[in-house]
Amino acid sequence: MSTIRGARERARVEVTAAIKDEARRQLAAEGAAKLSLRAVARELGMVSSALYRYFPSRDDLLTALIVDAYDAVGEAAEAARATPGGSAGPHSARWTTVACAVRAWALAHPHEYALIYGSPVPGYSAPQDTVGPASRVGLVFIDLARDAHRTDGLAAPRLEAELRPEAARLAADLAPDLPPAVVAALVSAWAQLFGLISFELFGQFDRVVEARDLLFRGAAADLGRSVGLLDGRTAKE
Repeated sequence: MSTIRGARERARVEVTAAIKDEARRQLAAEGAAKLSLRAVARELGMVSSALYRYFPSRDDLLTALIVDAYDAVGEAAEAARATPGGSAGPHSARWTTVACAVRAWALAHPHEYALIYGSPVPGYSAPQDTVGPASRVGLVFIDLARDAHRTDGLAAPRLEAELRPEAARLAADLAPDLPPAVVAALVSAWAQLFGLISFELFGQFDRVVEARDLLFRGAAADLGRSVGLLDGRTAKE
C-alpha cells in the first residue's frame, strides 16, 4: 500500500510541476492577465476537470506561481548572503553582492519577476500564503543591517523630524532591534533597488544606459551607504 501511495504522490508532484511549467510558458507568451486553466489543460492534453483537482481556480495557480517566484528570488538573495562576498568584508560591499544577485535572478527570469514586481493582475488578490515568501529578500537586507549594527559597521543616517513617527512604526513592525532611521532608510533603499531593476527589465533604459552592470553596481553601493552601511572594516570584525 505504501508503494502505491508513494507512486501516486510522485505522479502528483510531476503533474503539478508540468502544470506550473506550462503556466509559466503562457505567462511569457500572453502575460498573467490572460492565464487560463483551460488553455493550460489543453496544452498538456488534460481535460479541465482533471486539472481542477490540482488547482481549483486560476487564482490558485497564480498563487502557486507567485510563491515559487518569491521563493526563487529569496533563495538567490540568501545564497549570495552566504558567499564570501555577502558575509565578509565591508558591509556596503556585502549589500551590493546581494543586490547584484537579485538583479541577476530578475534578468534570468523576467516573466516571473514581472509577475511579482510588475503590474497587479486584474481581479487577483494575493492571499496570506504569499507574505512569507515575499519577505525573504527584505529579510536578507535586514540581516545585513543587523550584522553591521552588531559589529559597529553601521552609522544611522539622518532622519527628518517629521519622519520619526513613521520610522518608529516601521522599526516596531520590521526590525525593533535596529535604529528607526536605519529601518526607514532600508525600506527606501529596497524600493529604489527594485525600481532600478524594473527600469532595466521593462525597457526604460533602452537607448539610454549602456553600461548597465556598472550603473547598477554603483547605484546599489550608494543605496547600501544610504542605509548607513560602512565601507571599511572595523576592529570588531
